[in-house]
Amino acid sequence: MDLNNIPNSLFVKNRKSFSDFMASKSIAVFCANEHLPRNGDQFFPFRQQSDFFYLTGIKHENAFLILYPDSPNPDRKEILFIETYNENKVIWQGEMLDTAEASRISGVKTVLYSDSFYDVLNDIIFNCDKIYLNSYEYPRYQCDVTTKQQRFAEDIKRRYPLHNIERSAPILNRLRLVKSKEELDITRHACDITGQAFRRCLDTVRPGKYEYQIQAEIEYVFKSNNASGHAFAPIVAGGKNGCCLHYSSNNSILNDNDLVLFDIGCEYNHYSSDLSRTIPVNGHFTPRQKQCYDAVLRVMKQIEPLYVIGNTINDINTTTYKLMEQEMIGLGLFTTDDVKRQDPDKPLYTKYLMHGISHHIGIDVHDNVNKSITFKEGMILTCEPGIYIREENIGIRIENDMLVTSGQPVNLFEGLPIEVDEIEYAMNKNIQQKS
Repeated sequence: MDLNNIPNSLFVKNRKSFSDFMASKSIAVFCANEHLPRNGDQFFPFRQQSDFFYLTGIKHENAFLILYPDSPNPDRKEILFIETYNENKVIWQGEMLDTAEASRISGVKTVLYSDSFYDVLNDIIFNCDKIYLNSYEYPRYQCDVTTKQQRFAEDIKRRYPLHNIERSAPILNRLRLVKSKEELDITRHACDITGQAFRRCLDTVRPGKYEYQIQAEIEYVFKSNNASGHAFAPIVAGGKNGCCLHYSSNNSILNDNDLVLFDIGCEYNHYSSDLSRTIPVNGHFTPRQKQCYDAVLRVMKQIEPLYVIGNTINDINTTTYKLMEQEMIGLGLFTTDDVKRQDPDKPLYTKYLMHGISHHIGIDVHDNVNKSITFKEGMILTCEPGIYIREENIGIRIENDMLVTSGQPVNLFEGLPIEVDEIEYAMNKNIQQKS
């Protein structure tokens, strides 16, 4: 799905912000993603490289962008290249992007076809000392597949070995953390769609259904509201599956008296949302499930106010772990004396809560991993405490997306059922209406 309805002023502003950080006598070069092979003659659905989209709004392959702020020629300060028209491709795959439409979407005035890219680059680059090249940088991410951006960077370094190479990622990571009004509006809409999907889950979750059937209900809401799909692999985890942090098989039956954990989020106009909720399959929490759920919710209510200017993810984590440790003692998982005797390098709480509590979110669901960056107005981060008691088949995670403002933080999922009685009322109200 390709809406292309974002004002191009956003991309104009993003390019200007990036250019302001570039060194003098430098050029920045970016390439679009490519279709990845699936099998036979099939490809996986195309998704644009996030930084390229951030700078251009273009959602097509075989495209390039040159930024050359110091160019004496105004028409060479920004140049967008799009795939050359191919009549056979149009017949088989549909209309291609033309230069006028690419200029309208991106706000770039000079749009050329990609078969002229290297000639234009060669004409410019020897007037520059430095070349900014782009590659995805995320410390915990490892992939054996060489990306288009990596191959492109190697090609540029081979062609121009005496130029100084700079990384664009530090600049882009900094810029993408703080969201503009346009980005906030898109993200709010993505959260609204995801909230609608969760409400549909409250209507449809019942014992005997399969996790993938509930996933189908979620996808129906996403697509019906013009979202392109999932921002990440959706988690619909019943019973013991809820204790697997990144469970995504979604192929088990939902059993009576179990909980089902959702970690879902739609991608709308390339921007992500991220919501977690945990509900009882049969519409009623058992006393023990309620006890555990309320423990997580109490902690969440205490840490959400911490999403303010000047705090960090490290601050959120430290506070949450201390609070959850006390809740775990109250749940009988270990005692205060056990804590005094624990290995300080392996605290007891890590058996039941083994993940971080927050991450930045934006074009990518994990927009940045730096836990020491201080919060600024316009940042969006998740708040997601949880508890996982494998011995009891209890996995609980509750997650909202929090907007940092000049004052109090804003919960972008405000109004969704989150209290035990709210969840039970919503589920059983629907059962009564259908009976």
